[in-house]
Amino acid sequence: MITSTRRVSPDKSEVRIAFSLDDTADVKDVEDLSQTFPELEQRLQPVPPCVSLRESVQVYKEHCRMAKEFHQVKHEITVLEDHKRKLLAELVEDEKVAMEIARLEEEFRRLTEENRNLVTVHNERALELERLCLTNRTGQDSS
Repeated sequence: MITSTRRVSPDKSEVRIAFSLDDTADVKDVEDLSQTFPELEQRLQPVPPCVSLRESVQVYKEHCRMAKEFHQVKHEITVLEDHKRKLLAELVEDEKVAMEIARLEEEFRRLTEENRNLVTVHNERALELERLCLTNRTGQDSS
């Protein structure tokens, strides 16, 4: 057991710090010390703790937890970006379909109008033909 007593300032009471290099109770639940996180830059990799210092072990555990969380968030971002790409592709396809529908509607409107005009002309010609036939018959009957 190592013990150290210090006075931070003359007007403050002494602070006593004690720890043992043989005490490994805090290390029992430390995750695998060789844990690596390939998606992290080398300089951001968790550094194995000094197992005799509780605070070092706690910092290491927190660093590992944050590295795992970072990995999860990166994975979620990748999934969401993939979903975004798919949605954008669907949107482009939907816009093409909407343009085709608009073109077909315009063509239908134009053809409907043309059909209406042709029916009108046909009816006028049919009446004219009928009048001509009647005129021709009356002319033949009088001769």
